[in-house]
Amino acid sequence: MSDKKHTLAWFELPVSDITRAKAFYSTILGVELASMDLGDGFKMEVFPGESGNVSGALVWHAEGWYAPSNTHGPLIYFDADPDLQLALDKVEEAGGSVFIPKRQISEDHGYMAVIEDTEGNRVALWSKS
Repeated sequence: MSDKKHTLAWFELPVSDITRAKAFYSTILGVELASMDLGDGFKMEVFPGESGNVSGALVWHAEGWYAPSNTHGPLIYFDADPDLQLALDKVEEAGGSVFIPKRQISEDHGYMAVIEDTEGNRVALWSKS
């Protein structure tokens, strides 16, 4: 048996306007993202995370290596505890839209909602209550 804490190590969420996307996620999740310019037309805005915890970044590439999508690709769940409704209430004002409003997954697994961000990505929010 593995002693790994998580099976997900990192995610990269494609964006077409990295400044707009950073403002959107900072607003709805109440977090600061760290800017990284990796050269060759490749930029990231990294979500906060401590060593050993899952994190990821918004990514933009001048050559179109990444493409936002609201219908294809993985569905990433952002932790919006203690109540995802607090984040959901900020989505439209921040430039996104709500696909699936808050709904209970189960008593054991909490709640979820699916939104579209300012870049056209389909992403989910999760909370225990």
